[in-house]
Amino acid sequence: MTELTGAVWRTSSRSNDQGLCVEVATNAIAAHGVVGVRDSKDQAGPTLAVSPPGWTAFVTAIRAETFHR
Repeated sequence: MTELTGAVWRTSSRSNDQGLCVEVATNAIAAHGVVGVRDSKDQAGPTLAVSPPGWTAFVTAIRAETFHR
């Protein structure tokens, strides 16, 4: 597990009032080589450490509306 000490978290601009809230720490790339992702409602809870290429692929797929509920 990657420790994300020093990560600066920001809330996604796509977060909403329906409980779909995500925070991202892109500054973790420089310090740890990963993009940090966590639930903004559970900041002490688990985090994901995603490779930068994996994060880029995920964001690209979201923007292309590849994912559906």
